[in-house]
Amino acid sequence: MKTYTVIVHEEEEEEEGGYWAEVEELPGCFASGDTLDELEEDIKAAIEQHLAALKELGQPLPPGQGSGVEGIRRWEIGVPA
Repeated sequence: MKTYTVIVHEEEEEEEGGYWAEVEELPGCFASGDTLDELEEDIKAAIEQHLAALKELGQPLPPGQGSGVEGIRRWEIGVPA
């Protein structure tokens, strides 16, 4: 299992709030959700889809590690390698 660092941000432009997240080691891998629980489910699915696309293209999977980007919260989410 590989673990990737997820940086969670609070939506500032939405009237009703909400959250979005980016995966530090997977450029272009993002998700959003109205609640943190919804966001966690969506970002895990986004990571799995991103990794599947990399495998399909024959590209190596990035190792999980963080570089210190700040958000309102950081998660480490493991997915099957």
